[in-house]
Amino acid sequence: MTGIYQTNRILRFPEVRDRVGLCRSHIHNLVAQGKFPAPIKLGARASGWLESEIDQFIQSRIEESRKEVA
Repeated sequence: MTGIYQTNRILRFPEVRDRVGLCRSHIHNLVAQGKFPAPIKLGARASGWLESEIDQFIQSRIEESRKEVA
């Protein structure tokens, strides 16, 4: 399958943490500052992040890092 299932895959916190290398409190601080994608509420006690938004966050960090080096 392609399309919506690839781009809108929902990642739970452990996978987000592993992909971005940041701890829970730092991620939540960045969300509060508008510097990290906000989670999507999945239920009363569950939330997740869109994989595409996490990928964009990582890409923006790479681009910002490269600007600082140049």
